[in-house]
Amino acid sequence: MVQPNFRVTSVSIAAPDPRALAAFYSRLLGWAVASTEPPRAGFPPEDGWAQIRPPAGSTGPTLNFEYEADYVPPVWPSVTGEQQLQTHLDIAVDDLGAAVAWAQQAGAMLAEFQPQDRVRVMFDPVGHPFCLFLTE
Repeated sequence: MVQPNFRVTSVSIAAPDPRALAAFYSRLLGWAVASTEPPRAGFPPEDGWAQIRPPAGSTGPTLNFEYEADYVPPVWPSVTGEQQLQTHLDIAVDDLGAAVAWAQQAGAMLAEFQPQDRVRVMFDPVGHPFCLFLTE
């Protein structure tokens, strides 16, 4: 059997307010909010969906943000019995200090525990960890 061609085209991220989290990642990455959906009838105002895409000519998956009514932020580093990390984004940067400052200005928080010199673990506004790392 010949393996079919597979391409990862998007990553979906749970959020208590998907449009607000998409706006954060749009500020952080400089990507445009490509699409949003309003709350469904009978759902809270935070319900909905949003997507950001990399600029034309760039590579990378789109990021989809989906409403999760019972969202619980993961605990990082992991603690037995607590909400576990499921997925996180690794974001390559050229200047770690400048990238951390930019991320904080966009609304991210620097994690207290930093396991590597060339990586900075950050938290988005709802607690998803993501990593900024030097490309060289």
